[in-house]
Amino acid sequence: MRDSDNGDSPRPGSQSSLKSANQHRVVRALQTSGELTQAEIARRTGLAPATVSNMVKELTAAGMVAVPGGDHPGQRGRAVKLTRKMGLAVGIDFGHRHLTVAVADMAHEVLAEERVELGAGHRAADGVVQAGALLDAALDRLGCDRTSVLAVGMGLPAPLETDTGEVGGPSILPGWVGVDAAAIASEYLGTAVQVDNDANLGVLAEHMWGAGRGTTDLAYIKLSDGVGAGLVLDGRLYRGRGGTAGEIGHLTLDEFGQVCRCGNRGCLETLVASHVVIGLLAPSRGPDLTIADIVAMAKGGDAACIRVLADTGRHVGVAVASLCNLVNPERLVIGGELALAGELLLGPMREVVGRYAVPSAVRSLDIRVAELGPRAQVLGAVALGLRSALPA
Repeated sequence: MRDSDNGDSPRPGSQSSLKSANQHRVVRALQTSGELTQAEIARRTGLAPATVSNMVKELTAAGMVAVPGGDHPGQRGRAVKLTRKMGLAVGIDFGHRHLTVAVADMAHEVLAEERVELGAGHRAADGVVQAGALLDAALDRLGCDRTSVLAVGMGLPAPLETDTGEVGGPSILPGWVGVDAAAIASEYLGTAVQVDNDANLGVLAEHMWGAGRGTTDLAYIKLSDGVGAGLVLDGRLYRGRGGTAGEIGHLTLDEFGQVCRCGNRGCLETLVASHVVIGLLAPSRGPDLTIADIVAMAKGGDAACIRVLADTGRHVGVAVASLCNLVNPERLVIGGELALAGELLLGPMREVVGRYAVPSAVRSLDIRVAELGPRAQVLGAVALGLRSALPA
């Protein structure tokens, strides 16, 4: 017999049903934003301030929410957040040569983080096993186990086919191509896992915690060994019909250029990927060169390094102009290791964007460096987990 048949669940329209619905709205608002004052909860839920005050008192007594720094949960000016009792969200980030796992609570606070280096070309199954080991280590530090995990988000530097769930090509993780990443991770970890590409996770992270806060139309471009874009349009992550929206790295800039790993010629990635930038300078500046070295030398006045970074910014600017003409974002955030170059890269980029974009598309465009640095992707995986944990 169902609960609704034996009286265990509140009847629709009853006082208990209304109370349960109101609690649900408060919890969802907190889970979406992380931390809110009672006045903000009232505005976002449409509930009366007195109702919110009563809900917060009851949820605090039940151990479901906390009012940091206050002994009186009814005070409306104090921030309210969900407690660890409400469950944990996990973020798993696979990079070209690294794996990072982070654990956060429903108040959007990262509680533990673990990282290991990976061999290039590692197999998907091996990566998932290592992710499980890192997750258990992080949970052990918190005195928890996997039963506390409410949702898991996972990121890969590769396109994902939405109709099959398989990792598509081109990818800098060849050991994952053709694999249903969500399926194998969910089976091994024993809980549902949501998977997305690293650029989408970057935009989620910057939108929730970083340089994209407060925006409704945001573009994030990751400039690293791979090049991709993540889009938040009208406040929602935009993936496109097939899940490959944002593959800006494979926009053709020179049809007679270098052959790209995708099979085409002259893609943006063949001009601005980290290893390409390093390759231009390594013959004259040393074989062990890094992007950080190039940026440091450019800031010290090295003409060749300045020129290469400026040319990189101009190439990206051409692609960004097209992106702005198409989706007209209010802010563009540049992440990935090449973001270390700051204005050495962004200055030439702005110049080219202004030259090639429709003026109305970029008149108020704000271009800035990402705030979260190398943690953007794992935080984005956490954000993906948090979103998937939202009550319906």
